[in-house]
Amino acid sequence: MWFGGIIPTMLFRFRVIVMPRKDLLDPQGRAVSSVLRDMGMKVKDVRIGRSIDVEVEADGEEEAIKMVEKMASEVLSNPIIEDYSVQKL
Repeated sequence: MWFGGIIPTMLFRFRVIVMPRKDLLDPQGRAVSSVLRDMGMKVKDVRIGRSIDVEVEADGEEEAIKMVEKMASEVLSNPIIEDYSVQKL
């Protein structure tokens, strides 16, 4: 319940997945791929990225998504060499 017409903020959780762009070399992925092949595993390709969980306060889901998209594009990823996706948790 809230008073005085003030809408309380809500918590939203998101996962931002950051990966190297498909058209760029992924040296870390190549190294892991090579080790897996040396172990006898039939690996076609390995790409190494990162997963970032973010919890934000916002007045609504639309505002929360905009905030996380801004974080992902301006801080959490390098748009020159990486792509990202945002998932609501």
